[in-house]
Amino acid sequence: MGSISAVRLMAGRGASRTAIWLAAATIAFSAGAARAEMKPKVAQLDEVPKAVLYIGNSFFYYNNSLHNHVLKLAHAADPGTHYYATSATISGSGLNWHNVEALFSTDGMASYSFAPGNKVVMTTRNKKYDAAIMMDCSQCPVHPQLKGLFAETAAKDAEIVRKHGADPVLFMSWAYADKPEMTEQLAEAYTTAGNASGMLVIPAGLAFARAKKEQPDLVLNVEDKRHPTLAGTYLAACTVLASVYRRSPVGNSYHAGLDEKTAAFLQNVAWETVQDYYRK
Repeated sequence: MGSISAVRLMAGRGASRTAIWLAAATIAFSAGAARAEMKPKVAQLDEVPKAVLYIGNSFFYYNNSLHNHVLKLAHAADPGTHYYATSATISGSGLNWHNVEALFSTDGMASYSFAPGNKVVMTTRNKKYDAAIMMDCSQCPVHPQLKGLFAETAAKDAEIVRKHGADPVLFMSWAYADKPEMTEQLAEAYTTAGNASGMLVIPAGLAFARAKKEQPDLVLNVEDKRHPTLAGTYLAACTVLASVYRRSPVGNSYHAGLDEKTAAFLQNVAWETVQDYYRK
């Protein structure tokens, strides 16, 4: 806004046309650079992860947890492969609320599980997780008082995750139902943070925006206009499958209880969004 005002001021003072053109060109270049930043530098992980840690808040745990739906999609796509996932969520939390170092402790979370007959089975995997999918609070990455903390925390946690031999991944959340302008803001914040630390970014927020544009009557948010309906969680899960697991959700037999037409629509939206986002 300040730069545009500067152009008008120069024109008002009788500045030369060349000076005005240069100022306008600078603005255009800056705007172009900002749009270019929207393209992610990382389009896929080196390997498809078998064990994934989800670090986030209620956006993850709604509807029996995002990770459960992703696992069901992944197992339907690859019946012969065993995938694991653990979700660590704190209600209303920002990413900085989580002690990521502690989540990778060998004697802490996911150190055992239960088998049939209530038998305790100790975890024997050499590496606890192959990837960690991280999400900040729904508005933290774009909030004037918190966006700096988001960038700082994302970079710090990426280093922690890599120290433990896993790939850090950012989950781009969606706009509030009554604040569609958040889509572009969140996309830029997450893509910028991902590029700064060489992280894969899951474009779930862009998938939500595409689905709402193509089928406005489909409800993806509950009454609070923030949290996901089952359809919203399923769309997010399909986007994770496409970006992290490199598998198209189109035609997947797992529909999360949604009708076939709705599931097929969301599968296509997720796949098209991922293809467009990572396209160079």
